[in-house]
Amino acid sequence: MEPARLRLLRELGDRGSVAAVAAAMHVSASAVSQQLAALQATMPVPLTEKHGRRLVLTEAGEALAVAAARVEEALAEARDAVDSFLQHEQRPVSVSAFHSAGLAFFGPLLASGPIPGVDATGPVPRLILADADVAQDRFAGLTADYDLVIAHRLPHEPAWPLDRLVVTPLLVEPLDIAMHEAHPLAARSELRPEDLRDERWISTHEGFPLAGVLHHLGALSGRAPRIDHRINEFSVAAQVVRTGAAIAVMPRTTAAPLAVDGMVLRPVAGAVLVRHVDVLARPEAMARSAVRSVLTSLQRVATDAAH
Repeated sequence: MEPARLRLLRELGDRGSVAAVAAAMHVSASAVSQQLAALQATMPVPLTEKHGRRLVLTEAGEALAVAAARVEEALAEARDAVDSFLQHEQRPVSVSAFHSAGLAFFGPLLASGPIPGVDATGPVPRLILADADVAQDRFAGLTADYDLVIAHRLPHEPAWPLDRLVVTPLLVEPLDIAMHEAHPLAARSELRPEDLRDERWISTHEGFPLAGVLHHLGALSGRAPRIDHRINEFSVAAQVVRTGAAIAVMPRTTAAPLAVDGMVLRPVAGAVLVRHVDVLARPEAMARSAVRSVLTSLQRVATDAAH
């Protein structure tokens, strides 16, 4: 089995289509299909099957894709061992984050210095940063394009696929209600779900983690929330909150810089409102010492932000 062909099978599982794999690998779709056919010729069981117009992995294909991840990890460890020996690891480390995490973490991450005992003896890794605010079920797929992916999910949502990813918790972040400082409820130190029944809301788009928080609050208060606006970017939502036209759910730590110029954050009592902020990575990415170094810096930045 050729490692390159195993990688294509794994990419098909992660990206969902031959066309997406071809675009990511900068080859033609026919080339991907040919290599997958060559891999299939060495296997006694089907690895793929048609699902409508799409080619998807069979159960055997999924199992081989998981094994392919271990192959990639072993190859990455071997490359990293050589790079460490030669001390010329020059590849940058790419990090993606959803918007509020990028706002809170990217600046301090770039400003952070070497970590004693981790990266002090070698060059500080060069960073490539990107914002990638996607629906929760697409965060895992971003690890195909970035070394480290800062993702978030609500406690009751499905866990990340641990058979394919290395998951490092960054923080469990409380969620508060953002409102104008002149709002009648702003005078209270904490709110209860029933206090929010008649409010006008800003929500994220459906499929994004915080949209589920409003559904949860509606169930607790006994009335579905009235959603006037759907805005994913918290800095934009904050501008609407500052007009007094609506309120919103916002994270306490990463949205703290926005609680100025008339906007305040208030906790909700009687409801556990939190989100998990985690770093997702493929095992072969974590085999690189530079990636591990950046992850350690990111953990330090998140700890500082939480305090």
